[in-house]
Amino acid sequence: MASQRPGFPVRLTPTASAATRGRTSAVPAKPLVHHTPSMASDAVRARMVQRLAAQGIADARVLRAMSTVERHRFVDSALINQAYEDTSLPIGLGQTISKPSVVARMIELLLGAPALASKPGDRLGRVLEIGTGCGYQAAVLSHVAAEVYSIERLRGLHERARANLRHFRLATVHLLLGDGMVGYAKGAPYAGIIAAAGGDAVPETWLAQLAVGGRIVAPTQTATGGQSLVVIDKTARGFERRVLEAVHFVPLKSGIA
Repeated sequence: MASQRPGFPVRLTPTASAATRGRTSAVPAKPLVHHTPSMASDAVRARMVQRLAAQGIADARVLRAMSTVERHRFVDSALINQAYEDTSLPIGLGQTISKPSVVARMIELLLGAPALASKPGDRLGRVLEIGTGCGYQAAVLSHVAAEVYSIERLRGLHERARANLRHFRLATVHLLLGDGMVGYAKGAPYAGIIAAAGGDAVPETWLAQLAVGGRIVAPTQTATGGQSLVVIDKTARGFERRVLEAVHFVPLKSGIA
């Protein structure tokens, strides 16, 4: 019998250190309240998607997901007028919500996994997201993947993502408070792993938790100190790695804070 998977949200609190227990979050956990009229937000979101298509995002699944998820619900009220611009925005604790073009690009790459090569247009299976942040990318992923496990090491952002995503009632999204560098073995194997933080190299634990036919999309540090987007495919013969364009993400860190 298949093991029962955790519901929404999941809290991996046993891995938290004693020093972090009971700490007051520096980021408010209550959902952000926005007063943008629905019709207005729909129109600006449609223009954002048109710009993404013009920039080369061609996968209809990605464009549909980006047009569906209301990005303004994930940013602070003071920044709401910039919600659909192609820019990263602060979300607290030194973290940012990624540019829409970066989110779309990485998810489009994820959907190019070998397992879907013979099934174009299908959803991915189970996906692991490293770095939930405010929850925006997890919401977009929920429209292109059968199930999403999203792990965040910063307690304040984990709580904010829970509050932000509650509005959408996404039964297939599971939020985890834990160390993203070790992944989440209980949900493995994953059809895709996507990271919103970059380290010196892709952790071995992610490679081990990836299914054959699956794909990792993650920023990785280069020899010159910058970052590049890296795609790793797991085949029956081993791993195939490609280095793509330069990107800029927050550093990948371990532990819970």
